[in-house]
Amino acid sequence: MKTRAVRLYGKKDLRLDEFELPQIEEDEILVQVISDSICMSSYKAALLATDHKRVPADIAENPIIIGHEMAGNIIEVGSKWKDQFKAGEKFSMQPALNYKGSMDSPGYSYRYCGGAATYVIMPQEVMELGCLLKYEGESYYEASLAEPLSCIIGAFHANYHTMMGSYEHRMGIAEGGKLAILAGVGPMGLGAIDYAMHCDRRPKMIVVTDVDEKRLARAESIFSITEAKENGIELIFANTKGLEDPSEYLRNLTGGTGFDDVYVFTPVKPLVKQGDKILGRDGCLNFFAGPTDVNFSGECNFYNVHYNSTHIIGTTGGNTDDMIESLRMTEKKLINPSVMVTHIGGLDSAAEATLRLPEEPAGKKLIYTGIDMELTAIADFEEKGKENPHFARLAEITSENNGLWCTEAEKYLLENWR
Repeated sequence: MKTRAVRLYGKKDLRLDEFELPQIEEDEILVQVISDSICMSSYKAALLATDHKRVPADIAENPIIIGHEMAGNIIEVGSKWKDQFKAGEKFSMQPALNYKGSMDSPGYSYRYCGGAATYVIMPQEVMELGCLLKYEGESYYEASLAEPLSCIIGAFHANYHTMMGSYEHRMGIAEGGKLAILAGVGPMGLGAIDYAMHCDRRPKMIVVTDVDEKRLARAESIFSITEAKENGIELIFANTKGLEDPSEYLRNLTGGTGFDDVYVFTPVKPLVKQGDKILGRDGCLNFFAGPTDVNFSGECNFYNVHYNSTHIIGTTGGNTDDMIESLRMTEKKLINPSVMVTHIGGLDSAAEATLRLPEEPAGKKLIYTGIDMELTAIADFEEKGKENPHFARLAEITSENNGLWCTEAEKYLLENWR
């Protein structure tokens, strides 16, 4: 079977190719990819190429398919897995395999498996590890976004707290505690707000900061302070730009006691320092944002580490249980992954969109692999609609959904776009 795929040949060398897939083996599964959201990790892989720990050394001769936030349909099942999977089922995938100590992962390491493609072959280790996940929700994009949401869920589970005189770590954010999400109105921050408001271990206060008033306003339009109150949460959005002492301002919001949990969503040294300064006793700082600088460091108050039991952790990715939690919460409409999405495109736009991620900071860029479509901001649909009736209809659908992507928009796109 022929597939179209975006493949990595070297540093910043991404190409859209068409080629023949081999016949699947008895322990493999052929799938059709419908949607794949673009991750900053794919940019890092394209930037570093063979210098990346997950990328093979021979990609110039055997290029790999990029993309790992994929969802689609199962097409053909090898005999080994016929009791577990059937053609026609929807799937999502957990790419963090860690198979037998290897760092190989779909989207970084495989010639025939990656999200930026029309058809791919799932290698046997994906099924062996339980990483090919069935999905029963309405739309494909929600299943694609289960992977980035699992990273958020994993970060919330990874935080921990202790009681004075006890060495037991109580895992997860402090229930009924005070939570700060710094630089929190990007796509992952928005997902974190959504999860914090609707998970089973809710804080009583969520403070979300940023320095971009436009993006803060969008976040406020998505997350209702009234709904937060109904869930027992005080939700505060704060623009810290221009404040003489942002840390003091944020601590004052807590009554001076500081935060139980702080998440840093961008790798900026002053923000790391700020996160450390606003921790309360037994406060946990989660450095969520992955830097590209291998020597990145930030200031930490070790007096507070010693006497106030503050602590720092970092998480990168979620595990399969986190992914399943994301899928089940999405299926039950407890969380809304579309809050993360700002741009829609076809497979022909995926390579450039990946390479330009740092230049165009926005929300998640969602690729539908079976179509050709220039990467377009949802906010620009109406303007594009003056020349293209399909964009006009998408503008109508999304405007009726608070400017967010949705199942109806996806269905229209898949049925009407070439």
